[in-house]
Amino acid sequence: MNLTDQQKRKLRGYAHGMKPVLWLGAEGASQAVLAELETALDHHELIKVKLRVGDRVARDAAIAAMCEASSAELVQRIGNVAVLFRRNEENPRVNL
Repeated sequence: MNLTDQQKRKLRGYAHGMKPVLWLGAEGASQAVLAELETALDHHELIKVKLRVGDRVARDAAIAAMCEASSAELVQRIGNVAVLFRRNEENPRVNL
């Protein structure tokens, strides 16, 4: 799913007041973290992830790995926080 700029803007607005649902530590995206990511995306559709992974390149790689493994779309990344979205076709929660 490719999000348009308008959809991303709307999702950023929804995510603004949210707290991170998932924290990613120095170990990166392990299988347990990816399983939790799947569960969170199935339930919420739109989540914030807080990353404590090395430098900018390592953070970008971790976000890319999470997006690829979960088929999620990166909405926004600011510093150590990323906003991810994946539509739940059976039970949509976010109105685009």
